[in-house]
Amino acid sequence: MPPEITELTRQIIALWRRFDWLPEWAVVALVMAVFVGAGWLAHLVVFAILRRLVKSRDLFWRGVVERARTKLRLLIILIAVGFSVTVSPLDPDPSQSVRAVILFLTILVVGWIVAGAVEMWAVVYLRKFNLESEDNLAARKHVTQTRILQRAAVIVIGIVTVALAMMTIGAVRQWGISLLASAGVVGIVAGLALQPFLKNLVAGIQIATAQPIRIDDAVVVEGEWGQVEEITSTYVVVRLWDWRRLILPLSYFIEQPFQNWTRETSRLIGAVILYVDYEAPIDRLRTELERICRASVLWDGDVMNLAVTDVTDRVAEVRCLASGRNAGVVFDLRCEIREKMLAFMRDECPEALPRDRLDLPPPLGAGA
Repeated sequence: MPPEITELTRQIIALWRRFDWLPEWAVVALVMAVFVGAGWLAHLVVFAILRRLVKSRDLFWRGVVERARTKLRLLIILIAVGFSVTVSPLDPDPSQSVRAVILFLTILVVGWIVAGAVEMWAVVYLRKFNLESEDNLAARKHVTQTRILQRAAVIVIGIVTVALAMMTIGAVRQWGISLLASAGVVGIVAGLALQPFLKNLVAGIQIATAQPIRIDDAVVVEGEWGQVEEITSTYVVVRLWDWRRLILPLSYFIEQPFQNWTRETSRLIGAVILYVDYEAPIDRLRTELERICRASVLWDGDVMNLAVTDVTDRVAEVRCLASGRNAGVVFDLRCEIREKMLAFMRDECPEALPRDRLDLPPPLGAGA
């Protein structure tokens, strides 16, 4: 123990002997109250200094100081209580137990502060990205990486904090060692139970780095089309077109094939298939498609094409292509093209509608 603390302890004990009519618990409570009050005042002073120091700094440091206000107060009070227990005339055994509890809580609070700083960094970092913009590929990339890494970091910080805190208590540490040494089956079962969690945690890190999916990506999974709404540390929420939610583990997007329509860009090409008669005037259909696209606010002015892609024994297959800004716009554009091309063939070009032809044999006696 430092000589200054030893001298302070001697002075407190000497002062207590002058008031020997006071019970020991009252002296300990009085000393603790004095130190807690001093810690409270120290918190006010430290917080005021920190606020002044970060007033002209960026949002991250201002946010960290504001979010850590309560946690910092608790940390300073814990330190004050621990210091008061050290210098107060308390029996060694109770004093040691109280200091162990205070150390345990102090480690938890420090971990809480670090986790809060990580979350604040993620909030500040993501403020410069806008997911509502039309071309939001870069924003989706950074949001996905940041959220996954933030959650993984918070989990790691939590595990390390709890582990360090438990190591300060000898009974708990010995119990853990004895459990692992004498009950290997329990350890195996625990490892198997944690396997899905660890598997998804590793998958989350892989997704954050390789990025097969991002927030707001248009994907086709399990035969359903939807958009990635949320990526947590263990699962992905896909919002389907009819507002249902499809919940999938993170490992699914590492181990299973799926379609990502917006992997490189949010722009897409939509296809509309029409079945027309052999006598359909393809040039007129192509001209009508061009007119529809140029008049539509959904078309981005890039891709537009009409081609005969197949011929069956009854009809010809015509594929209309048009591009749009994103998956939702392209879906609406496809519907618009389909409706207007159908109306055009019905009203202006009925010969393009499929017809059945019958090859009837000549009636009997027709040549007689």
